[in-house]
Amino acid sequence: MSGVQVHRAGALDGVPHGFLGRVGGVSTGIVAGLNVGLGSDDLPGAVAENRCRAVAAVLPGARLTTVFQIHSADAVTVLAPFDEALRPRADALVTNQPGLLLGILTADCAPVLLADREAGVVGAAHAGWKGAIGGVTDSTIAAMEGLGARSDRIVAAVGPCIARASYEVDAGFFRRFCEQDPANERFFADGRPEHFQFDLEAYVVHRLARAGVRTIEALGLDTYANEDRFFSFRRATHRGEPDYGRQISLIGLAG
Repeated sequence: MSGVQVHRAGALDGVPHGFLGRVGGVSTGIVAGLNVGLGSDDLPGAVAENRCRAVAAVLPGARLTTVFQIHSADAVTVLAPFDEALRPRADALVTNQPGLLLGILTADCAPVLLADREAGVVGAAHAGWKGAIGGVTDSTIAAMEGLGARSDRIVAAVGPCIARASYEVDAGFFRRFCEQDPANERFFADGRPEHFQFDLEAYVVHRLARAGVRTIEALGLDTYANEDRFFSFRRATHRGEPDYGRQISLIGLAG
């Protein structure tokens, strides 16, 4: 649909997908644009219209399916759309059913879209730092394999998320990652005293590669720094704003 800005990955060429931002929606105020967050303090009608526009921009006529995201490592297999009121609590979805459009909402966390074209299996994961270190991408790949995918055939793309230059963390955060694996130190740059700059995108790429994914594309788009294009929880928090918008990333199989 014209007006909706869709960022696509070459790695997923031929698979209906898109990383959407805030451009092209009907919401106003501090969530102005294509806000799709059901939990935001936005008009329900505006959110519904934005979701319809998002679907039309990626896979017209598809049934949108999302989960109740909780920053977990849990992935669910979707064979039919969920009732919106009964969405499972999870942070990733996979399917082999044409006509379903898997959606992940973010506002600084990393959206990850995956596909095994040969098996006809796709997946979408919400990888905030908790989910990323907990293994949400590993769970997504395992769920895709349960539908016949193979990790060495899966291609993945990491969409707009907060970049290292914008993502300051404290020493406790740094230690948590290094205690899991000392090699994780490479994803941090020195910041002000007792603080570091964390590269979430690079860490997610690392987890995908470690799980056997051979083709991975990172879009390198910073949600925090690009206010005109993306919503950002951290930017809204730093400004003391009472609410923030959510963008959506979508992937599906054509019928």
